[in-house]
Amino acid sequence: MITLTRTDAGPVVSIDGKMALLSDIDWDTLFNSSNLVTLLKELAISGEEFSLDGAAILAPIGTQEVWAAGVTYYRSRDARMEESKASGGQDFYAKVYSAERPELFMKASAFRVVGPGASVRIRQDSKWNVPEPELTLAINSRGEIIGYTIGNDMSSRDIEGENPLYLPQAKVYDGSCAIGPCILIRESDLSQETTIDLTIERDGEKVFSGHTDLHQLKRTPEELVSYLYRETTFPTGALLMTGTGIIPGTDFTLISGDLVTIKIESIGVLRNVVA
Repeated sequence: MITLTRTDAGPVVSIDGKMALLSDIDWDTLFNSSNLVTLLKELAISGEEFSLDGAAILAPIGTQEVWAAGVTYYRSRDARMEESKASGGQDFYAKVYSAERPELFMKASAFRVVGPGASVRIRQDSKWNVPEPELTLAINSRGEIIGYTIGNDMSSRDIEGENPLYLPQAKVYDGSCAIGPCILIRESDLSQETTIDLTIERDGEKVFSGHTDLHQLKRTPEELVSYLYRETTFPTGALLMTGTGIIPGTDFTLISGDLVTIKIESIGVLRNVVA
């Protein structure tokens, strides 16, 4: 297994448990290198041995944009329809789920992304907020999926439900996007049996938990990438959240101090406290 972690000391590659600091190459260059797996194996041999103990783990992003896909799970379709009852937009989301073209939107510029252990935020002008745990694709400038990480697409459900045109305000704000803890580098697709788990704790007590797997994802990662790169260039690559299949019910909202933990099998765990 190969993982790539961004730390305050520089990129760190782990190959079969051996970790090496790649101090002579920056993140964007790594992200867009050809034959990345071969390069990482070579760098791991020459790199300085490194331990993540005590290191500051940063979001695995350089200058890439983060985009997101919506309504890619059946549960997400139902949740969006629940949000939109008041505005009559239920049919709108049903059509998105079954349409040929996926919903894609820009989620965050790199400077708005937080990493493991940092704080995510809920909007002060929103009363109904949830995390959205999502498999996130790491894509190079050539439109090739180089690996996978974990994303938290923080969302204001009441703002989005009021009017679909308010989607940017519901999705894009400071602290609305967390990514990490690393990028799992693979030359083959993740198994559809790969699991995603979400846990929310409040004052030390579990107040929500949910589970899904990639088998429930309606659209393939390759399909989503093909639409994202169809008429848009990404000089340093991009990160693409693939949608969520875990959404708390209408009676739940995040509050400050909640601990959000997202686990994706084989990638790791992303934890963030709500500010």
